[in-house]
Amino acid sequence: MLRRVPGADALGNLVRPFHKTGRYYLQSWRDYLGATPQDLPVARPTVAVAGQAFLDELALIGLLARRPVSEPQAFQRITGEVLDGLEFYGRQGYLDEPQHFFEPPPPLHDVTVRSVKTRGRSYDRLAFDSGYLPYLGEPGRDRWLGYRCNNREYALMLHREPRPWLVCVHGTEMGRAGLDLAVFRAWPLHERLGLNVVMPVLPLHGPRARGRAKGAVFPGEDILDDVHATAQAVWDIRRLLSWIREHEPQSRIGVYGLSLGGYVAALVASLDDGLACAILGVPVADLVELLGHHAALSRDDPRRQTFKLAAPIGRMISPLSLTPRVPMRGRFIYAGVADRIVHPREQTIRLWQHWGQPQIVWYRGGHLGFFRSRPVQQFVRDALVQSGLIEQA
Repeated sequence: MLRRVPGADALGNLVRPFHKTGRYYLQSWRDYLGATPQDLPVARPTVAVAGQAFLDELALIGLLARRPVSEPQAFQRITGEVLDGLEFYGRQGYLDEPQHFFEPPPPLHDVTVRSVKTRGRSYDRLAFDSGYLPYLGEPGRDRWLGYRCNNREYALMLHREPRPWLVCVHGTEMGRAGLDLAVFRAWPLHERLGLNVVMPVLPLHGPRARGRAKGAVFPGEDILDDVHATAQAVWDIRRLLSWIREHEPQSRIGVYGLSLGGYVAALVASLDDGLACAILGVPVADLVELLGHHAALSRDDPRRQTFKLAAPIGRMISPLSLTPRVPMRGRFIYAGVADRIVHPREQTIRLWQHWGQPQIVWYRGGHLGFFRSRPVQQFVRDALVQSGLIEQA
């Protein structure tokens, strides 16, 4: 998500998706005709699947254009913060015991609820003060607190009488009502499956991105910003869970995350007790590692070393370093065999193994292909039933 996309290299940017998709297609045939890679399913490559991989490559170009890597000289500040972070987190013991980095938030009581009507339907908008603060002395603290748009958390809620809840955590570039409702198929979850649905907004997304500083994005090249954003995302969702439990203590609750949201949901499910299920869609397992991969820097580029230095910090905020607290019957993962954004073997397979190899479904498509995948839609419905969150759908 960080590769530099020079404006002068327009032709290269145009050609790159074709080149990378072609390389993926050829490798897929080698895998299909040769030995089957361990754990990752191999199906006969088709032009349709290659087309989905191509769409992923185009999406990456757009993401990278919004998240270019700074010039090496400007990147020195980020490197300095990583070194300071290694010293700070090491001294506090968080690198060895990451669970202690994620401080439990206080219960949430004061929430503003506003009803919204649109197209003959109504839903609620929630807002509350986040209350998250980086630790005193933590690198990047003052800059993060300067992002005042993050001080309030917002969420969209579909709610009726007390009944099971599903907390849906969106991915990168989401956090907008119309988009989130559509991508999560929230109305069918609410009306047909009988769930209360709440969709919190991640830091630096949607209304929490208004008036943000230039270059302030999540995820992005500022590794310490990514650390604070991850910690605040987990903090905010755990506070929201406390609010639900206070008002409907008998209701069962599950979490469902997509991509970046799958990463956050996996962390929440490894820190919060009492969740009935965690459904992780095309999930990120190690965010810093993924950012370094997509930076695609040459071996002698000094910025490449910064990502290597930051690896222990990436592990500190990775669900791979925590033990899931959701029962095995409530763990579910789905992913695309042609995903070019969150690579199946480097990310999804590792998380699946760490979670004890729970139920997983592989759809024939790229990162964005889950939305039209009927096997994924059925898998989600079955997961809600099998976990006991809802009765037979």
